[in-house]
Amino acid sequence: MVTGDLPATAEQVARVVGVDDLLARCAPAEKVARVRDESRRAVTVMVGDGVNDAPALAEAHVGVAMGATGASASADVADAVLTVDRLDRLADVVEIARYARRIASQSAVVGMGLAVVAMGFAAAGRLPPVAGAFLQEGIDVVVIVNALRALRGGLRRADVPPAQEEEAENEEEAEDEEEAEDHYSPRG
Repeated sequence: MVTGDLPATAEQVARVVGVDDLLARCAPAEKVARVRDESRRAVTVMVGDGVNDAPALAEAHVGVAMGATGASASADVADAVLTVDRLDRLADVVEIARYARRIASQSAVVGMGLAVVAMGFAAAGRLPPVAGAFLQEGIDVVVIVNALRALRGGLRRADVPPAQEEEAENEEEAEDEEEAEDHYSPRG
């Protein structure tokens, strides 16, 4: 983890996220150099939330901006933007991407496999051209229907769905704001 934050804050976040390599109080140039070095060794994901993170986000294989309170410069150069400032959503994004990729690969393999089998029958004279055309349309429909499974999202968590979770958070924040207004109200 490379951050411009103070060491105490950085250590706290690193502990929660499960990071064992930590570099705090980094200047933007140091972040870029570190991301560049890591990118030579492996696929690198950089998560940032401010203008100072934009160069490092651009340097990483995958740049992710935390967009709820972050600067637009980081969102502009990022490959993905999380609209809530919660790192657990990044794990959700990775899980959804893996799920979608797995479905896309399955669809491609199944579609091409069925088409090759159909072409074999056609080449052997066992499948007339018109029947082959209709069969190809059927294969396309099967592959498309399979690909539509990606719309389910692929999250395996059994907790509250993200939309309901965010609504609950927003309601809690509104209640907290109302309590604060009541407590500090000039009325009483």
